Amino acid sequence: MGDSEPKVVAFCCTYCAYAAADLAGAMRLQYSPNVRIIKLLCTGKVEPLYLLKAFEAGADAVMVVG
Repeated sequence: MGDSEPKVVAFCCTYCAYAAADLAGAMRLQYSPNVRIIKLLCTGKVEPLYLLKAFEAGADAVMVVG
């Protein structure tokens, strides 16, 4: 393993997790730049194919946050 940070893709619910991430930005809190947030209307509708495509695109980790 190299010294690089792992690439993380986060699928976030619009009204819960994404709102929290947006509030953190408004408060000028910083989180790691290797985390990519994808806003979804509802995490209950996440297709497993989206998760697999994230790994195919080079993600080291994928999380679904509601």
